[in-house]
Formats: sequence, structure tokens, C-alpha cells
Amino acid sequence: MLKALFLTMLTLALVKSQDTEETITYTQCTDGYEWDPVRQQCKDIDECDIVPDACKGGMKCVNHYGGYLCLPKTAQIIVNNEQPQQETPAAEGVGAAANAAAASGTGTGTVAASGMATSGVMPGGGFVASAAAVAGPEVQTGRNNFVIRRNPADPQRIPSNPSHRIQCATGYEQSEHNVCQDECTAGTHNCRADQVCINLRGSFACQCPQGYQKRGDQCVDIDECTIPPYCHQRCVNTPGSFYCQCSPGFQLAANNYTCVDINECDASNQCAQQCYNILGSFICQCNQGYELSSDRLNCEDIDECRTSSYLCQYQCVNEPGKFSCMCPQGYQVVRSRTCQDINECETTNECREDEMCWNYHGGFRCYPRNPCQDPYVLTSENRCVCPVSSAVCRELPQSIVYKYMSIRSDRSVPSDIFQIQATTIYANTINTFRIKSGNENGEFYLRQTSPVSAMLVLVKSLSGPREYIVDLEMLTVNSIGTFRTSSVLRLTIIVGPFSF
Repeated sequence: MLKALFLTMLTLALVKSQDTEETITYTQCTDGYEWDPVRQQCKDIDECDIVPDACKGGMKCVNHYGGYLCLPKTAQIIVNNEQPQQETPAAEGVGAAANAAAASGTGTGTVAASGMATSGVMPGGGFVASAAAVAGPEVQTGRNNFVIRRNPADPQRIPSNPSHRIQCATGYEQSEHNVCQDECTAGTHNCRADQVCINLRGSFACQCPQGYQKRGDQCVDIDECTIPPYCHQRCVNTPGSFYCQCSPGFQLAANNYTCVDINECDASNQCAQQCYNILGSFICQCNQGYELSSDRLNCEDIDECRTSSYLCQYQCVNEPGKFSCMCPQGYQVVRSRTCQDINECETTNECREDEMCWNYHGGFRCYPRNPCQDPYVLTSENRCVCPVSSAVCRELPQSIVYKYMSIRSDRSVPSDIFQIQATTIYANTINTFRIKSGNENGEFYLRQTSPVSAMLVLVKSLSGPREYIVDLEMLTVNSIGTFRTSSVLRLTIIVGPFSF
């Protein structure tokens, strides 16, 4: 009886030992598989890709679940629907390696399969399930080729009634779907709400989110604006992060750190006339004849005529962005600002053939070519002589000479304006000069400058337009008083309407 009891206990120990060996933790995979940390499951190792010269004797290598097969080059693999597939592995589900080698012989081929798995890897969780959930392979051989047919179980299906419950490693616990989950996934950690759970092997850690640092048992924001890299211009701290800002007139570059100048003149030119870009801003300028308005953007016309009364000699006319000068009738503009008299006698005039044209400042007048009146007769141009044979002439001046002159209005005084001189000089004679008529208001004065000449002086300012006729007389007598004669110069003075 003791012997029977000992055999029973030994059998139970072997069964428990086998159960333990069949249990794989989350990082343990069977031979021919490796752990995929991204997918969190075991994945098949392609030995045909990593094992150099895996098959000998001209055989081809076909990857298999948990191992590989060496098959004749004419061998095919048919999965499920019997459609041929060259070297196409089925879904992950079979565990142990299977090796096949062609035996030497004539006309026949053999294959040996050994060490087939008694357990499989469940995809999606990385844990071991019972071999009962995986269908075994069916192998057929032929004379000229090697064909394998198999119908694997659905690799994504989790057995509803597994024969073995999974055993999770330290730090993991079984979920209701028979999957081992870490504390961060299962939500069994004790991290604060402002912390992030980081899974470790067999444990977990509580860390502060990016942009925060741990101070005591709390996570506080890191002020990135106080530590490098600094922003080019302005740094704005935000919870867990920061961002850079630029001053007005700048914009962030593609690196979100550097500030580059905005060319406002190209982007949005607000200037009415001229725009000049400067670092971080812009300035507006106006064309000549304009000035910036109070908003520093628009331009207003400068009324140059208001700024000075000396721009034009006669009249200033303001125009947009400029000014122009005008002259009165009878004048023309020279050098943009000055008025010059137009000599109508050289251009066009309305004088008759028996008249002569006399130009004055601002106009012209027509005078008779023969100004002589009876008993005077014309002897030369503008000279009228009274014949000695005529008794009337004894009491009249011997000759009258007609002269014309033009002066500007408001001429400064005193001013010498005209000189009279004797044309015939007699020996032992004395000449005297006087203003015979036309000086009723005393505008003129005749000053003798030599025995044969005198100067007419303007002593009062004259305003035009106006005409003055002044008779200047020269008296000639001999030294013994036996001879006396006189001559008159009739001077017509035309005062222009303007001072230019």
C-alpha cells in the first residue's frame, strides 16, 4: 500500500511539473519564436532568412511555424482552400520546430517530422494556450513532389474554454479576457492624476508629463522661458510647454524660434505714395509737393503759395503736388517764376501804316509817324521844325523832337530817367534847361549836368498804367544878348501797370 501511495504522489508531482513547464510568461516564447514588444505577442522567427545555408543537397528552405522545412524544389504548400502558395507561412499558431529532410532513393521521397509542439502561442497577448486549440498538420507524400496540407486554427481566436489558465509574471495580472495586463493598462497603479504611469518589468513608475517636473509629491510646470533654448524675441510659458512670439513687424520663421522681418511694403503696403521697409517696421514718404498727414500713411498736398509770397513774381497757382506761376496780360513766364514783357511791336500789333508801334511794360501803343502840327514840318524822324520864313515861328520853339519811354510802376525815387542834350553847339552861347509843361504835380526835376546837357529826375513814385507828356525846353542865347532861340523835346512817359 505504501508503494501504491508513493507512485500516486510521484505521478501528481510529474503532472504539476509538466503544467508548470507549459506556462509561459509574457516575455517567454517557445523555440522558433521571439517576443514582439510592439505587438505585445510572440512572433515566428524566419530561420530561412537568418540561418545561412539552412538546407543542403539542393533542397529549398520553407519557413514554418516555430521552425523551417527543407523540401524538394518542386514541393508546394496548400493551405485551407488547396490553392498553391510558394513558401507562404500560415498564421502564427504552432509552436515547436519541425524539420524535414529528403531521403536518398530512386523515384520516391520521404519526410520525417519530429518534435511537433504540444502548445501554441496566442497572438495578440503573447501568452501560451493549450495545444488542443491548434489543429495539427496533415502530411502527404507523392512520387515526384512533396505536398503539405493543413488547416490551422484561427490565430486571432481566443479559446472560449481553454484547458489551461494563464499564469502572469510578477507585476501583471489576468484580465477577464484571459490576458495578462500591467498595472498601467489595468489601471491598478496609484499614480496621481497629474502623473503618467510608466510600465517597468514587474513594476511601474509614476512620472510627470513632459514639460513638468516633480517637486515633492506634485508635478509643477517647467518655465522653459528661463532656460535655453531662448526664443529670438519673446517667450510665452504655457502649462507643460512654451511658444515663441515676435515683436510687431516680425514673424516666426519655420523653426518656430527665430523672428524674421516682415516687409510690409510687399505684404500690405499701406502707404499712399512711397513705402520704405525698415527692420521691424516701415515708413511712408511722400512725393515732392506733398507732406505726410497725421496718420503717417496718407499724403496731403502742400500749398506752396501759402508758404511764401516770393515764389512767383506775379501770381502763384497751387496744383496737386506742385505750383505754377502766372503772369498778367502782356507778359510771359521765364525761368518758371519771372514775368517778362512781351514786345508786341515785334510780334503782332494793330497799328496802322501811318502809325508807329511803341512797346511799353505790359503793352503797346500806336503813335502817328508824323507828329508835326502846323506850322511845323517833318524834317527827320520824330523831328518837327518851324520854318524861319514864317512869321508865326518867331514866337515858337525852333524845333520839337518827339521821344517815348516806358518805366515800371512804383519805381524807386529819386531816379535818373532821361537825358537831354543839345545837338548843335554855337560859339559864345549859353544853354539853359527847364521843364516847360507836364510837371504840374512836381513828379519830375530837371538837373543840368553840363553846358549842353541835362538829366530828368523822377522824384515821386508813379503808379500805372498811366501816360505822362513832359516838354523839356533848352534856351540858347549868345553872350551879348543879340541871339535867342529855343528847342523842345516832347517826352512821352508811359508807366506800366506793374513793378516788373
